[in-house]
Amino acid sequence: MTITSEPTTALPLAEQTVLVTGGARGLGRALTEAFVREGARVVVNYRESGEAAAQLKAAHPGRVVAARADVRDRTEVEQLFAAADTAFAAPVTTVINNALVDFSFNGDARAKADDINYADFDTQFSGTIRGALNVIQAAAPHFARAGSGRVINIGTNLFQYPVVPYHDYTAAKAALLSLTRTFADDLGPRGITVNMISGGLLRTTDASAATPDAVFDAIAQGTPLRSVTTPAQFADAALFFASPWARAVTGQNLVVDGGLVKN
Repeated sequence: MTITSEPTTALPLAEQTVLVTGGARGLGRALTEAFVREGARVVVNYRESGEAAAQLKAAHPGRVVAARADVRDRTEVEQLFAAADTAFAAPVTTVINNALVDFSFNGDARAKADDINYADFDTQFSGTIRGALNVIQAAAPHFARAGSGRVINIGTNLFQYPVVPYHDYTAAKAALLSLTRTFADDLGPRGITVNMISGGLLRTTDASAATPDAVFDAIAQGTPLRSVTTPAQFADAALFFASPWARAVTGQNLVVDGGLVKN
């Protein structure tokens, strides 16, 4: 393996091609819009949100391409990267593992410790870990062509602040944090950085739309900034990790929640 003199050099954001899994709705949409705003080309991956993805493509002609794939399926992920190459004739330089498979953010409806089944954990591990593994491995040839790469994994502050019983979701995200750190060590000599951004309740996404105002207000009062983080604020942190400014940062977990959790 050849080690470059500055292994973590990255292209300016305006010269990058970025893949956002689950990039059509909620936080994924905010991530897509943040990178488009900075001049990047964005591949919006979706599984069921085809209409929302098409709307993003129509709003940003020539800058956004929509591509369906279930990240749990390696063949579909390979086809996703082929579609990106066809659309932009350039390698993907940053991937954001944001897709969330079959999960509802409803604390009252989630299974508690006494009755949760391992099948629930298996579903979340498959979407979070298998999905990220498929995406990162499929991205490797693209990163090699570009001479560097950025992997950004989306985590949660529930590791440190488990206020809702999202047992399966939190366990899968904790495993993703471990993968973030071990892959950072393994891939660093190739000029690839791997980092995580973790948030809490965001105001407002599809997932948090049903959250009562009283809950938002209580969370806001618990933060130094006295506010609940928005998807756009969260997405801005991803710009840093993808940029040349983060060339010496890898294996890290940045909590973006207004200071609710001190990491």
